[in-house]
Amino acid sequence: MTVKAREVLNNMKAYPLNKSIEEVQAELGFEKAYKLAENENIFGCSPKIKANLSTHLNELFTYPDGHARQLTSKLAQFHQLHFHSIFIGNGSDEIIRLLCRAFICNDDEAVMADVTFPRYKTNVLIEGGKPIIVPLQNGVHDLSSMLRAITSRTKLVFICNPNNPTGTIINKQQLLEFIDQVPNDCLVVLDEAYYEYADNEQLLQSVPLLHKYPNLVILRTFSKAYGLAALRIGYGMMSPIYVDELTKVKDVFNVNQLGQIAASLALEDQQFINDCVTKNKTGKEYLEKELTVLNYDFYPSQANFIMIHTKRRGDYAANSLLKHGFIVRAGTLLGLPYTIRVTISSMEDNIHFINTFKNLAAEGEV
Repeated sequence: MTVKAREVLNNMKAYPLNKSIEEVQAELGFEKAYKLAENENIFGCSPKIKANLSTHLNELFTYPDGHARQLTSKLAQFHQLHFHSIFIGNGSDEIIRLLCRAFICNDDEAVMADVTFPRYKTNVLIEGGKPIIVPLQNGVHDLSSMLRAITSRTKLVFICNPNNPTGTIINKQQLLEFIDQVPNDCLVVLDEAYYEYADNEQLLQSVPLLHKYPNLVILRTFSKAYGLAALRIGYGMMSPIYVDELTKVKDVFNVNQLGQIAASLALEDQQFINDCVTKNKTGKEYLEKELTVLNYDFYPSQANFIMIHTKRRGDYAANSLLKHGFIVRAGTLLGLPYTIRVTISSMEDNIHFINTFKNLAAEGEV
């Protein structure tokens, strides 16, 4: 006889992970495979981090700073916020989990889009809450319907902007009006993991709003544009009251020391971020142009990936590309069955991808 897990896990599946580059190379015999499934920054991280991090390896026997004071201080200065308005997490994933742990229980509700980042729904369910799902409209959050979905039991509203997996952004005036209408006893969680890639003129500048809306929580990450996904560093900006609540439920030493050091250094090299964003924009424009020529539609992305509408099911199209060494994310797993999500890469890799995609399209394989 085995010990039964919690009932809520019965209908829950683990997050689907793609094959690694090493697996694809070993299974298919490729000298090179292309990992375009995880929305990583193909250009890596700042050279300043690589030059500095090795000097801290003799400190690995010590526990990290459980309050991440140096990084918190730098972020507070960077965003012109109070020190106690910053919460550092093991990726923004952890902060999403902690928000649900701190505020969701016993059928409390959390409103979110369909389709969006799946960890919102998973963590709400784990804590015994009820996800209230509102379909996207043309790949964008339907804020009017989300507002109507809020009840007296709603504790959290999740907004992913730019949205993962579509890459779309919300009209900034509409988003501002939405935040203004959400009741004060409900937290608006604005997940801006891809903030650095978006057009600043079109994206709502949310940080200044923290002073006016105490129920606003903004999430950012060092995993995307900053190229530190392996070190798992994310952060939230919010009222100090909510920082205190999250601190109660977090692990004591939740963020590793090398990650804290690397993130602090990354903040100092904004030129590197600007260069990556410029390369990403060039690559995105190239992919959009070539896909249009091939008569393939896609969502207008403001991120470092593009979601393509495929003629075949997304899992079939992704497998066709895998046979040629390209690891992409099938939209079938994300709730958009006739799509694939592709990370924007170097121009050389983008060209190779398009050439492969073009050949597969001619064969009816994507």
